[in-house]
Amino acid sequence: MDQNQLKLAVANAAVDYSLTRIDQRSVIGIGTGSTANFFIDAIAAHRHKFAGTVASSSASEERLKALDIPVLELNSVAEITVYVDGADEINPQLQLIKGGGAALTREKIVAAVAREFVCIADQSKWVEHLGAFPLPVEVIPMARSYVARELLKLGGDPVWRDGVVTDNGNVIIDVHGLLPIAADGSLERAINQITGVVTNGLFALKPASLVLLGTDSGIQTHHC
Repeated sequence: MDQNQLKLAVANAAVDYSLTRIDQRSVIGIGTGSTANFFIDAIAAHRHKFAGTVASSSASEERLKALDIPVLELNSVAEITVYVDGADEINPQLQLIKGGGAALTREKIVAAVAREFVCIADQSKWVEHLGAFPLPVEVIPMARSYVARELLKLGGDPVWRDGVVTDNGNVIIDVHGLLPIAADGSLERAINQITGVVTNGLFALKPASLVLLGTDSGIQTHHC
């Protein structure tokens, strides 16, 4: 199967899994990106089985509304039953790099509220060590140069993602040269301590609860 077929297969598997977790009072967290889009399209047929969704980006919110799926403000939601999203890299500890679509901050917020975080991806995203994919960092615009200098001190090669503005009005710095990233969460903590950083795309301190991985031999299930 090609990559899109794998994404479709794993999105359908995530729908099947989500339906075992939700009821008509449930809220589903919706991620951002191509794999999440497959999930949005697949869950549309079941829109009557849950109360609504919380989207991690404006793009996902627009796609949900176009399919007549209710979108709720997170501040009006006490709990998200399940959050479904993709990833740019996944290691065997189910830690992730996310943020290729520049939605990392909202994704982290939705994941924090969710009872369960289900990550869906094709087999190309599975790696032994995180860091080959550049680590996105969301930064307050006036702090961009300062943060870049501090990231250099941590051993990274920071590159401003020129022309990209997040839904929060901030900029993205992609940090190259970090492979391998230790699985102890120390880098996530260190970057988040830099003044001017909103957050970074490492999901190491709070990894995925479950990973559904689309492979040529079928869907693999990995539990945290």
